[in-house]
This record gives sequence, C-alpha cells and structure tokens, in this order.
Amino acid sequence: MARKPVSPEPASLAPAAAPAADPRKQAIEALMRLAASRHWDEIELGDIAAEARLTLAQLRGLFPSKLAMLGGLTRLVDDVVMAEASDELEGEPVRERMFDLVMRRLDALAPYKAGLRRIAPAVRSDPLAMAALNRGAVNSWRYMLASAGIPTEDGLGSVRVQGAVLLMARVSEVWLDDEEPGLSRTMARLDRELKTAGRIMARVEDVHRLTAPLRGLARALCSGKRPHVRRRERAEGEGGLRGGDNEDFAPAI
Repeated sequence: MARKPVSPEPASLAPAAAPAADPRKQAIEALMRLAASRHWDEIELGDIAAEARLTLAQLRGLFPSKLAMLGGLTRLVDDVVMAEASDELEGEPVRERMFDLVMRRLDALAPYKAGLRRIAPAVRSDPLAMAALNRGAVNSWRYMLASAGIPTEDGLGSVRVQGAVLLMARVSEVWLDDEEPGLSRTMARLDRELKTAGRIMARVEDVHRLTAPLRGLARALCSGKRPHVRRRERAEGEGGLRGGDNEDFAPAI
C-alpha cells in the first residue's frame, strides 16, 4: 500500500530559526569575560578566539588587536545608548541632558564592569593605548552629544566633545568601584563634574565671543586677502590731494 504524502508543516508551526550570532560581539564579550579574571597582559589572542568559539583567522578578520576590541565595545555601547534615545528631555538644560546621557551610558557598560575594572589600570599606564582610546572616545562622544541635541560642529564643537570625554573618564573612575545599587557616589561625582564643566564652558564661550573679530582678521590674512583701507595721501611738495580734489584711493601695496 502506497504511503500517503506527508503534507508540509504550516509555516506558522515551523520552528523559528535562531538569530545569527554577531561574531564581533562574540569576540568583544569573550575578551571582557577573560578580563574579569585575568590580567590584561596575560590574555592572548588565541585565548580570546577559543573563548569566542572562533578560529584565530576569523578573529584576525574582525579585529587587529585587543585594543581594537575595546574600541568595538565602545561602538556596542554607542548603539545601545542611541537606540534608547528619546525626546523626553528636549528643551531641558544641557546639564540635565548630559546627566541622563552619562548615566544611560554607564548602565550600558554595567555588564562589562568587572572586566573594565581590571583593564583600566593597565591601559592608563600605557600612553599610546590611552591616545588610541581617546580618539575612539572622541568619535563616540560626537555622536552621543548629537543624540542629546548638543552642538558638535560649530566653533566650540571640538571643545565640547573632548570635554565630554574627560568628564566621562573622571566619572568612570568612581563608577568602577561604586557597588551601591543606586550608584549614589557616581551620581554625586557626575553632578560635581557637570557643575565644573558648566563654569569652564561659560568662560570658553565668553572668550570665543570676544575674540571673534581677531579670528576674522586672522582668517583674512591667512587667505591672502587684505582689509580694504581707504585713505587720503598728500602729494609731495604740493599740499593738495593727489589724484584730484577730494579723491579717495587705495594705494598699491
């Protein structure tokens, strides 16, 4: 007796395919798990590949170094923070928007806190590593500030961005050792840093405004343009005006 053909399983009952794993995130999280229990200098690339269940060749295709993986962590956190951005604080003072932004960023970093606590001393003792991470942090905070509606592309944009990087670094020093559920020490430090940053930026903005005419003159001189000057010159030995009565002219320079 012939077997009846088996009807295909309805699509609605078919098991859902598991979402594809992100190998970059696998590598970053593997590094952070290892960093939670090992010294930074003891973590080898092969260890990270094994922990992430990747081949060494696959890891090389994703990141050139451990430092680059830390940069990748910054990018992961950026994505989380910007995905949670809303307009609830639109119209609030910059200080309030910055407070919210820093705290949301620390919340996104919380799963990696144990690893970061052990990594931080090793990185701080390496000036080249600090310089490289600062470049990545500047790129990160340019987008962070933009997500909070804070200008980054005007004449003081670079000052605001670098100031935010330094503020985050100073607050993170306290956050790494703050085990209180409400992070009261961290929030107190953030509040103080924001007050200091506000005073500094107010002075910087005053200087920027007062020196605007000098900057305009400097730009004109650097571009090869000279300010247009009209003046009268007396003819030598005549006492009258050269070029006709009451004729103004700009002498050749």
